Amino acid sequence: MFDLYTVAVTVPIVVFLVHFVPWLFDSRGVRSYPGPFFAKFSDLWLGYVSKMGHRSEVVHEVHKRYGPIVRIAPNHISIADPEALGTVYGHGTGTLKSDFYDAFVSIHRGVFNTRDRAEHTRKRKIIAHVFSQKSVLEFEPSLKLYVTQLIGKWDHLYDQACKGLSGNDGQGGWEGKNGRLYLDALPWANYLAFDIIGDLAYGEPFGMVEASRDIALAPKNYSAAGQKAVMESYGKDKIDSEIHYIPAVEILNGRGEFSMSMGVLPPYWRPIVKHLPGYRFGGTCVKNLAGIAIMAVAKRLANPTDRADLLNKLQSARDSDGKPMPKTELTAEAQTLLIAGSDTTSNSTCAIIYYLAANQQAQEKLQKELDEQLGTEDELVATSEQIKRLPYLDACINEALRIHSTSAKGLPRIVPKGGLTVVGQFFPEGTILSVPTYTIHRDVNVWGEDVEVFRPERWLEGDATVMHKTFNAFSVGPRACVGRNLAILELQIIIASLLRRYHYVLERADQTLETREGFLRKPLECRVGIMRRD
Repeated sequence: MFDLYTVAVTVPIVVFLVHFVPWLFDSRGVRSYPGPFFAKFSDLWLGYVSKMGHRSEVVHEVHKRYGPIVRIAPNHISIADPEALGTVYGHGTGTLKSDFYDAFVSIHRGVFNTRDRAEHTRKRKIIAHVFSQKSVLEFEPSLKLYVTQLIGKWDHLYDQACKGLSGNDGQGGWEGKNGRLYLDALPWANYLAFDIIGDLAYGEPFGMVEASRDIALAPKNYSAAGQKAVMESYGKDKIDSEIHYIPAVEILNGRGEFSMSMGVLPPYWRPIVKHLPGYRFGGTCVKNLAGIAIMAVAKRLANPTDRADLLNKLQSARDSDGKPMPKTELTAEAQTLLIAGSDTTSNSTCAIIYYLAANQQAQEKLQKELDEQLGTEDELVATSEQIKRLPYLDACINEALRIHSTSAKGLPRIVPKGGLTVVGQFFPEGTILSVPTYTIHRDVNVWGEDVEVFRPERWLEGDATVMHKTFNAFSVGPRACVGRNLAILELQIIIASLLRRYHYVLERADQTLETREGFLRKPLECRVGIMRRD
């Protein structure tokens, strides 16, 4: 056994060799870039910042202090320059996703977390047609169905609120005062997004809007063996005997924070750190979320149908060799659809409602456009044809996504062989680069001095080419969001319908949109007062 003297001598030596020596030799020539002191020597600085849940804001402050190019880890350079987007993420640059994405693998590598270029190309060819504009329009009836359900729920609560009643339907409860229904819009946005993606990806909703609560089916046995057994045994009796209800939204939040905080750490640290207090819950969430996807796919395959939904299209898809997806890969892609199709939509819906409630002039201008363009039409929910003639709606959505991008951090990429020149700076092979969306969405040279102001008009003034080039809500290049068409259609239909039906105010005059960041930047609450526009 080591005595205390040996430990006291050994630990500083190890720390020196692991952290100081690489900085001293500076094999990639990045030592000259400024940044937080501890970030120069260890990944722990970025790991700590990520764990605290406000990475994008902290990195933004670092850029404000040190300039557009900063070092946020020993081998990670953050470049806050819109011109860097195309070079770091664009087609033909040769950059690859870093080992950050390994922390997001659970069932099987999917189109989001695969790092091999050839494998990603294969997956994207299979999946891309599923999200073509033509395919996405086939999903419109499902979108309208669940928006109609939500409006029905809110109408009922509003009628109750007008009688002075209150209750607990939805997280945080609801109450009536001053002729309005006051509630937290965030959980309802979650319910709506989960039901839509449940229907589109798995053939049936989770039932959250109808139940007014966070529920999802998952296997009782979360072990790897138990999940594999459910995945491979699609008999209905087997499935029904192995399920229970769990809170999907809560689990998704925990999984995002856990995987994010793991991903910024070196791979050899992750097996140790995941067992530390504060991380164990996240590890359980990873297993539980995989269980939700496994159960949903298993139920669907036990009851086959020819309906036009995402899972059916994925089952029918073939790679260049004419081969379908194996079951594990199909389930992994279905899990990716669940995560990407629920979290981003719900976060964005909530943020857009908040900013419109906080900016009455913009809300009234949008409602004027809705009334003029849709006012004589009787449909409760807006249609894909109607939203084509709503430019101010698009401006409101874009402006909210600029200020509150759900994917706000700089996504890491590895510089390929031969190195890469970005905004005039050469970075050698193996350097990790990222462009922080949160920061470039606040570049005064692009957006003006009022970057923190919600002002949709900026998207309609003059030539918006530079703004659209800098706008990074869905990323760019070959790894950009494959579901962008569906996400935009969802937001257009949801916001047009809810703003046409209701008028919103904030519950408190000093209210802000508090957030916490895992992989995505999520609102924590959005209390609003709702009045029906009869």
